[in-house]
Amino acid sequence: MLSSSPARRQAPQPRYSGTPLDLRGGTLTIHTSTEVGGGDGSGVDYTYAYGPSGIAGLAHNRIALACAVFASLGGLTFGYDQGVIANVLVMPDFVTRWPVGAWERGLMTAVLELGCLFGALGAGVLADRLSRRTGIMFACAVFSLGSALQCGAQSLFHLTVGRAIGGLGVGALSMLSPLYMAEISPPEVRGSLLALEQFSIVLGCVVGFWVGFFTRNVAGSASWRIPLGIQLIPGILLGVGTLYLPPSPRLLVLQGKIDLARESLAKLRSRTTDDSLVEIELLEMQVEASLVQRTQASGKSALENEARTWAQLLSPRYRDRTMIGVLIMFFQQWSGINALLYYGPMLMRSLGLSGRDSNLVVAGGVNIVQFFAVIPAILYIDKWGRKPLLRAGSVVMAASHLVVAILVYRYQGSWVENPIAGWIAIACVYLFTAAYGMSIGPVAWVLPSEVFPLSMRGKGVAVSTASNWFNNFLIGFITPPLMEASSALTFGVFGVACGGAYLWTTYCVPETANMPLEAVDAAFASAAGHDDALLRRQIETQVGLEDFIRRLDRLGNEQER
Repeated sequence: MLSSSPARRQAPQPRYSGTPLDLRGGTLTIHTSTEVGGGDGSGVDYTYAYGPSGIAGLAHNRIALACAVFASLGGLTFGYDQGVIANVLVMPDFVTRWPVGAWERGLMTAVLELGCLFGALGAGVLADRLSRRTGIMFACAVFSLGSALQCGAQSLFHLTVGRAIGGLGVGALSMLSPLYMAEISPPEVRGSLLALEQFSIVLGCVVGFWVGFFTRNVAGSASWRIPLGIQLIPGILLGVGTLYLPPSPRLLVLQGKIDLARESLAKLRSRTTDDSLVEIELLEMQVEASLVQRTQASGKSALENEARTWAQLLSPRYRDRTMIGVLIMFFQQWSGINALLYYGPMLMRSLGLSGRDSNLVVAGGVNIVQFFAVIPAILYIDKWGRKPLLRAGSVVMAASHLVVAILVYRYQGSWVENPIAGWIAIACVYLFTAAYGMSIGPVAWVLPSEVFPLSMRGKGVAVSTASNWFNNFLIGFITPPLMEASSALTFGVFGVACGGAYLWTTYCVPETANMPLEAVDAAFASAAGHDDALLRRQIETQVGLEDFIRRLDRLGNEQER
């Protein structure tokens, strides 16, 4: 059997490893093992990379990096709203014009997340029926419409409707951008490129928060209209610029456009269309696409086919992958990060800080800490792996929240007499934020785009992203009344959720770092990989992948002699 896999893949170890072939700066290592082939000596396993990982790998894959950076502007729209709303809700003109209570404030914040939920689910259909790029352009148009309504709102109803419409666009972008980024990324830097989504979200948080901070004292409604209007800029920029992004080669292969897929892949890898590594990756995509077409659900009508495809996400073949996508987003949101971003000033007041400006400055520091914390994750996520980052981050986040909960329970109402306790609590908030930025923040955008096969990737990522927005909606809606009931309980709930994330990661999450998307099946014990193994081997022979690898193997042996 022929397979592409990284060294950490749990498979029979080869009897010996061949010398890596140097292919224009990339490498192809062919391992021969009698075990892989079922004892007949015919098995071939191989690994390949276009270049190094980490910083050097990002520099080596300049075109893929540039495309991923631009696509990640979709995350900027999400982050900017998170950062700006905390200031808007406490601006003097806004509060005077439209006084709202705790539940109204929660609804105002959370209605965008509810729109995002439906936007993410709808984008799953759009991405498969049309293309990733077309979906991104449509989502940008919807987002820009919602932003314009928010900026020009003449009533609280107008603002609420604008946030709901904008949420449809943000939700679609939060699903489509990582999906596109995953499908254009080489395996050795895919984690780093996908982590750019979180970096872009955090950058948007920082920019949104401080724009709102510096406009808070502008006279009249301009204090909040200006920051709400600025979010039109990334939406329009991404919508227009998407016209110049190369299409997803994996989607082109699934649509039978092999020549166009080869051209797009060669462009993304900065190589020629006859390059050996490009040919290997393209053949792998053809194998996956053929496997998809032979095993996907078939109904009597297009609507029935669509319904069956969605239902497959809960079938035994894909249930474990779906749960990973849904739960990683659940734990990301219930870690409490967005409660800090949305209601930072409120939370800081609960920790004893006085003065509106000091509350805002310290809350804004949360965004800055997260911004710098995500940088190591971008650089080293493919080297360190997804699972170790999740486990370590969960432990630190849980401990930080529980310490804050204890301090709030003990000293709330007497912070002035115990200033050290207050600053320890604030330090723990920052420690939590740093741990989040290095772990579940970026990893939650990486895993869902990796674990699903090509046929289910669009809908799988859509459901995973919908989980993010549903839980985001709950957090935004219940945090104000929960804080009014008990600040200590609020931090305690988030701490328990982070502890649950550690247990779930330890026992349920596989490691997918450095795996080609087409080889991720090996990380799962579900029937999806085992049932398709024989059929995949037949397809590998039919499309010529096995013969191509063996030809390169013979070439390598001749070079060694």
